Parts: sequence; C-alpha cells; structure tokens
Amino acid sequence: MAMTAGDPPTEAAAASKAAPVRAGERIAAIDVLRGFAVLGILAMNVQSYSMISAAYFNPTANDKAEGAGFAVWLLSHVFFDTKFMSIFSTLFGAGMALMAERAAARNASATGVHYRRQFWLLVLGLAHAHLIWYGDILVPYALCGFILYSLRNLKPKKLLIAGFAMTAVTPVIFLFTAWSMQYWPPEVDDAMTLGWAPAAAAAEAEIAAYQSGWLGQMSERVPMAIGLETSVFLLVFLWRSGGLMLVGMGLYKLGVLSAKRSSAFYRRMAFAGLGLGLPIVVAGVVYNTHHDFAFEHSQFQGQTFNYIGSLGVFLGYVAVVMLAVQNGWLPGLQRRLQAAGRMAFTNYITQSVICTLIFYGHGLGLFERADRLSQIGLVVAIWILQLLWSPWWLARFRFGPLEWLWRSLTYMKFQPMAVRSRA
Repeated sequence: MAMTAGDPPTEAAAASKAAPVRAGERIAAIDVLRGFAVLGILAMNVQSYSMISAAYFNPTANDKAEGAGFAVWLLSHVFFDTKFMSIFSTLFGAGMALMAERAAARNASATGVHYRRQFWLLVLGLAHAHLIWYGDILVPYALCGFILYSLRNLKPKKLLIAGFAMTAVTPVIFLFTAWSMQYWPPEVDDAMTLGWAPAAAAAEAEIAAYQSGWLGQMSERVPMAIGLETSVFLLVFLWRSGGLMLVGMGLYKLGVLSAKRSSAFYRRMAFAGLGLGLPIVVAGVVYNTHHDFAFEHSQFQGQTFNYIGSLGVFLGYVAVVMLAVQNGWLPGLQRRLQAAGRMAFTNYITQSVICTLIFYGHGLGLFERADRLSQIGLVVAIWILQLLWSPWWLARFRFGPLEWLWRSLTYMKFQPMAVRSRA
C-alpha cells in the first residue's frame, strides 16, 4: 500500500534516515576531549605492553620501580591510572546519547544502527584482544553498550545517580573480598598471592612467551583476554565502565561535555574533582608503600583508593579541557587533539600495533627489557606522531581507516572516504 504524506514513516523508511555524523555536525569539545583521552591512556597501557601483567598494578612485581622508575610509576599512577579510561567510558556513553538524539531529530530510529555498531565493535575488539594485545577495552564497551542502551532516555539526574551508583559496586566487592581473606583456604590464598606477585618461574614463562613469535604469545595472550572479557568484566568493567557510560549520557544532556556550561561551573568542577580526588589517590600511594605492596593489603583495599579518587580526578580533567575549549587556550594543540579524537579508534589500535612490534618477539622483542623511563619516552614519541599524522590524514580523508571500516560495516555499505576538493 502506498504511503501518503500524512502517514507516519515505516520502520524501514525511518531507519534509512540514520547516517554517520557529518563533519559539520561534530562537537569540537567532545573531539578534543576524546583526543586528550586516547593519548593519555597510552601512559598506562605501555606498562602492559612492555612488562609482565602483574607489574601493571603491583610495581614491585618486577625490578622496574627502582630510582627513576619509581618516580615514573608514581606520576603515572597518580595522574593517569584509570583517569583517562574513565574519560573514554564517559564519552562512549555520550556518543550513544548523541547518536540517538540526532536520529530522533531526523524522525528516525537509531536502535538498529546502534546494535549493529555494537556488534561490529565487539568483533573488532575480540580481534584486537586475541590477535594483538589482551588489554583491549573495546569488548567491555561493546557489551556495556548492548546492556545499557535502553536507559538512554532517562533524565540526566537519573542517569547520573544510576551511573555513579553502578561505579560503587566494585569497591564494595573489593572491600568484601579483602575482609573475607581471613577465611580463605591456604591454597586459595597462595594462588591469589602468586597472581599479584608471581614466582620467578611464572614470570620467566610470561617473558619467554612475549619474546617469542606471534603464535608463541597465544599461550599468555588468549587466557588473559578471556579473563578480562569474563570475570574481570563482571567484577569491574560492567560496573565501572557501564556506570560511567550512564554518567556520560547525563553529562552530555546537561551540556557539560560540549563546553556549554559557564566558565564558573567548570572552575568549580575542576577544583572539586581534583581537590577531592587527588588526595584520595595519594593516600592510596601512602597506604600501599607503607605495606610494601603486600597482597593482603594492596590487591583489594589498596586499589580502592585509586578507584574512588580517580572519579574526582577524571571529572577535574574534563572540566579543565572544557575551560581550554571555551577560552581558546593552545589553539594549535587543540586542533591536533581534535583530529586525534576524530580518529580515536584508529589511534588506539595503532598504539597497540606500534608497541607490540617494539616489545613482542615478532618485532624488536624488548618485553621486560625497557625500564619505565624508556617506556615514557616511547609514549611521548607516539603522542607526537599521532598529533602530527591525525590532522594530515583528515585533511585528505573523511574518516580514520578503522572509523571508516566500522561505519561501513554498521551502515552495511561503503562510506565515502575522500575529502571533496574545494576547487
């Protein structure tokens, strides 16, 4: 039956109106913040690329935290650990709300597009985790996106309350687990302790695997990836990343992430977030160093300090970036961060490819051979590279390579890639 002008659009017709965000529709502040996040997250990820997995949380698990190495660990922990991942999670939630909002403005439904988008993110994330680097965050984001999308229409206040309530679940789990240690059988305690501070044989096996060829790494990479995608997802990522996605939806709806609030609002947000968050993180450093990073103190209750404090710190960072956008601070850097943010997917995966080629055996094989100071030197070099190449690429193409692939799979057709000539 033909549809008249007064009839509502069919689901198929409405869905056909959904389309990728055009360059002119992008929110510069969000892209700058995303670029800031994708660069900052490398300061922590490099530790996972280059050292045994236990050293990510326990700096005493290897010999890289002595002298200058401890100073690098300290600065990384206080200013980077979990903070930039939190910004990423928040922006992912904001992106879901933004996509639904723009589809509604076109009288279309974004639901089908969203679930295809999440499905392909899951596929690409699994490939990243199992074939390149186990520390992938895309799989948890895809799973949380499947679960939480139906909440996108809640009012901002409810989204913020629900989101922060979700983030509180993991500290409760951590503290309950710490209390329960006194009742653990000795064999369970011994096994958990070895995960925190591995015996020499286990550490040597992990080092040998990552210094070997690509196939030889599978014995370490695949079990670690599966653990993060299952038990760690249920205990941490679902609550932390998922909760912050809801927070991101709420903050987006309130205009916080698009630099629409007053400068006074962002100044208060920065002072409150950093003023409350940083002392809690530093208190955790004091607590853990006082106990020499012993498993019974640092594995659960010791990590809780940074978990909680980072919530304030990341909100402080968001406020500072919004102030920078509002006031036009460092415009050249902002333009480059904006480009890096538009290509965040490509830049994130590129970081994994570059670092695994440097540290793993199918490349230079420097796993556990580079000290923490050298690791940070590599981070700065990659920051410079990505700040240079992102605007160069986007001057010629509409999307980053992986952004183009993701959009083409989501919309089930090849997206135009080249930037139209102005001539």
